[in-house]
This record gives sequence, C-alpha cells and structure tokens, in this order.
Amino acid sequence: MLADLVEKYVRERDAAVAAMVRAAAARVPAFAARLAAAGIDAANVKGAADIARLPVFAKDELHAAQRGALPFGVSVAPGAVPRKIFCSPGPLYEPQLDGPDPWRWGPAIRAAGIGPGDRVLNCFSYHLSPAGAMLEEGCLAAGASVIPAGVGNQDLQVQVAAEVRATGYVGLPSYLKALIAKAAERSQPWTIAKAVVTAEPLPDSLRAALEEHVPTVLMSYGTAEAGLLGYETAPRSGLAVPADVLVEICDLDSGAPRTDDKVGHVVATLFNPALPLIRFGTGDLSAWTVGADGTLRLAGVLGRLGEAVKVRGLFLHPRQAAAAFAGLPVAKYRFVVGRVSHQDTLRCEVVAGAGVDLGGLSETVKERIRAALRLGAEVTCVASLPDGPAIVDERDWK
Repeated sequence: MLADLVEKYVRERDAAVAAMVRAAAARVPAFAARLAAAGIDAANVKGAADIARLPVFAKDELHAAQRGALPFGVSVAPGAVPRKIFCSPGPLYEPQLDGPDPWRWGPAIRAAGIGPGDRVLNCFSYHLSPAGAMLEEGCLAAGASVIPAGVGNQDLQVQVAAEVRATGYVGLPSYLKALIAKAAERSQPWTIAKAVVTAEPLPDSLRAALEEHVPTVLMSYGTAEAGLLGYETAPRSGLAVPADVLVEICDLDSGAPRTDDKVGHVVATLFNPALPLIRFGTGDLSAWTVGADGTLRLAGVLGRLGEAVKVRGLFLHPRQAAAAFAGLPVAKYRFVVGRVSHQDTLRCEVVAGAGVDLGGLSETVKERIRAALRLGAEVTCVASLPDGPAIVDERDWK
C-alpha cells in the first residue's frame, strides 16, 4: 500500500516536474550543464523518474554555487527580481519572489483552523532570516491578520497578544511554552487557541504541556530554500505532503528515490521556474508512512545528514563556527548543545592561546558568536578539550 501511495503521489506531479525541468534548462545554463553531465535531455523528461539519476544538489553545493556567483548562484533564474533578499546561516542567500505566499505555507496555516478573523502572533525572526516573512505570507494567504512580534521582549509580546486578543501563534514550540509561562507570571489573559509550530522537534511531553493552554497545536516542516514540505492536519498524524512541490525520500547511498518506509534524505523539487531548485537535498532525514486516514505522510524530521545542528531554529555549521573564531586568540573550541525545560542551551568551551587574559576573552568570544552566528551562548574557558567534533549535540528529545 505504501509503495502504491508514493508512486501515485509522484505520478500526480510528473507533468509539473517535466515543465520545470524544461524551463530551468532553457533559462539556467548551470542547470543545463547538470542535466548534460547526468546524460539527461530536458526534451525527453516526462516526469520524476526521468531525472532520478540526476545527483542530489546538496545544500553545501548551493553554498559553493552562491560563493561563485553572488548572491544566488543557480538558485534564481536570470532576470528574476526578488522582492526581498534574506540571509540564513551559512551564509545562504534566499530570495522572496513575487506573488502571494511564495513559500506556500498557507496549507499548514489553514490546517490549524487559522483564517479570516484570526490575529496571529508571529514569533519568528524578521531580521535577515526568512522565517518571519515565510510564515507571515502563509497567514496572510489564509486571510488572517499578523502581529510581527519576532523574537525577544516577551513581556511586551504577551501584553500585545492579550490586548489585541491574538487567537493564533506561529513560531518555535519552545518559545510558545515560554510565552505561556510569561503570561501566567504577569497575570495576562491568554487568548491564543491555535498554533503552527516548526523549526525544532515537538516531543509528546512538550506538546502535552502546550495543549493545556492552546487546544490546537500542529507541527509543520520546511526549509528556507524550499519552503513548506510537510504539515500536520491533526495532532500526531504525520506530515501531509504539499501539492505544489515534489518531495522525495532518497536512499542515503545511491540518492535514488525510495517507496518503502526506510529512513532517507528529504529531497525537494520546486515548480517555480524563477527558483529552479531541482532534486535539492535539504540535509534532513525522514521516511514515508501512511496516516490514519490512509493518505501518504512524512514521518517527521528524523535527524540530519552531515554536520550541521539546528539550535533555537537556526543552523549551526562547523564551517560557520570556524569563520566566527578566525583571528581570535583561541587554541581550541567546541560548542555543546543541550536542552533544559524544552529550551535549547548553547555552551561554547574555549582553550585560550598563550598569555591571553581569560576574563576579556570570554566576553570577546561571546560577542563574536552573537554577531557571526546570531546565537547567544554561555562561554567557558577550559584548560583542555578532547579531540572530536566542533559541535556536540547532547539533547534528549523525550
């Protein structure tokens, strides 16, 4: 049954895939070269099966392409003019293209019952990161009003939410928990009844805590480059796959699409010829499953491919860490990611260079991390560090 559902899902998108491949090959020379290298003639592409041997285009390759042709590399077709330009950690540049809901987040918002008459507190960042704009566009497409709250100043956020009678929320699940606690601390009325959360896991314990105050809490999944890739239609229902993108679960070794329930790499193909991302590797791991209603679902985000770690909704990559420490009098460093009361913690342990003032170094490192990585971190000077990765993830998601 599962294989039949996957094959049906792909067949329904074959025409859109073929049209996208032909348009991208005509407009983007670098993509035409990708096809040629794989021995694929765009004119002969009838659907997803015809591009299955096209190597997955990894996020690191997108980064390299952008470095070679700033700002977008091959991710935006020549002549396409973005309305806004965002910068995610990496750095990776992401455009907001013309048209309503360009990241296609509206279905996830509507699934939570958010629509006309709702006022949504948007607690994703509006500073360089596209997350705030992505979710805002989805809320507007659903007919809701948006309060662009961003991150920080929780006292003001719960006051505003109470006074304008906000009914919806979009943001991190851990941040929603913090706002609920802040409202209780300030004795502010709590009016939010619907929430769409994303960008970090939603373990059952956290979901249960949120549902005591917010009756509808639904998980969604997407990336800054590809937009919405999956969303719950009911709690714990698995992630429905959007109609307007091809999502594949690909074998970790061969890159070939899977139709079974084994874990693989989430690979996306967009249908917007101005944004020719074809077989784009998100770096996330998932698997196909069947929902209680018999429809095809993603099993959620089951891990990451590669070395990047998501902290408070932002990616932290060893390459970024190395760039942040360039020029600092530090002999060795590592980041340790933890989880306390459903909130991420970040500690940076550093070994100082010879003759360096430890007190001044801690503050310097802290400011460099905040400026370069957009993350706050506790900085600890230590005498030595073991050999190993620059980023250690100690979180337990139970």
